[in-house]
Amino acid sequence: MAIRTKRRLLLTKVESAYGTDAVPTTTDALLVRSLDITPLVADVKSRDLVRPYFGNYEVLLAQTRVQIKFEVELQGSGTAGTAPKFGACLKACGLGETIVATTSVTYAPVSSSFSSATIYYYADGLFHKLTGCRGTVDMTCKVGEIPVLSFDMTGIYNAPSDVALPAATYSQNAPLVFNKANTPSFSVYSYSGVLESIDFKLTNDIQYRELVGGTKEAMLVDRKPAGTFSIEAVNIGTKDFFSAAIGSATGGLSFTHGTVAGSIFTFNSPQTDLQAPTYSDMNGVQMLTVPYQSTPTTAGNDEFSFAFT
Repeated sequence: MAIRTKRRLLLTKVESAYGTDAVPTTTDALLVRSLDITPLVADVKSRDLVRPYFGNYEVLLAQTRVQIKFEVELQGSGTAGTAPKFGACLKACGLGETIVATTSVTYAPVSSSFSSATIYYYADGLFHKLTGCRGTVDMTCKVGEIPVLSFDMTGIYNAPSDVALPAATYSQNAPLVFNKANTPSFSVYSYSGVLESIDFKLTNDIQYRELVGGTKEAMLVDRKPAGTFSIEAVNIGTKDFFSAAIGSATGGLSFTHGTVAGSIFTFNSPQTDLQAPTYSDMNGVQMLTVPYQSTPTTAGNDEFSFAFT
């Protein structure tokens, strides 16, 4: 019987101990798009034996793991102080979670004691369990589009099995299009520009290790958060992004998307380092695209934050 691609389901849950199945249930169902799984990733080792004839050698697979990629709509839970359904994935990307009851949920980077997640992937009766998942996340916001977070996760390989597709229980809030009405504020280096798009890449360095006497682990060993934004170009007298890029001073970068409590998202990069701007055209209007890096202060772990209020 054919396995239908559209009949798929993803469940995610934070693990209490690394690599231990967190047993996500249908209430942990995650609404995703652009779902792509590589069910078996491995380092291929050929035997390369000396023989008196031509032909292939047998191969052995080492460092077996699984990779999964998916997008979620960038939207809060609908209730201020309640984490979004994809919160488990953010935590598994090296972000700490701070909850203020009835007020906010904020995610900010950490450099130790990283969380991990269990991901269940169902495909019309076929089941893959990914334990010990860690990864990285990108944010993409463009006028006229639904803002999204794109996750790229690596987990420990577990043998797939045949399991009936469970009934999903979704409770995610509806998204808002990125536009003037829904995105009330944007500021970079104290200048409120006319914004067309902004993206952000956490760029975590994930290394899979499976050493003798050790444990199978997707390790987070570094991060290099950066991105770009595109705004309408302005006169130098209004805002000189070129001198800002050449100079050593950093500045703040932030925007807020959403206007109703429970559905408000704020991105904040308080110490942003701009790079070389470039020009482009949009509907006959000159645009300025500026790459940036989010850098930590001497306190560390404060390059950026995702806040849901």
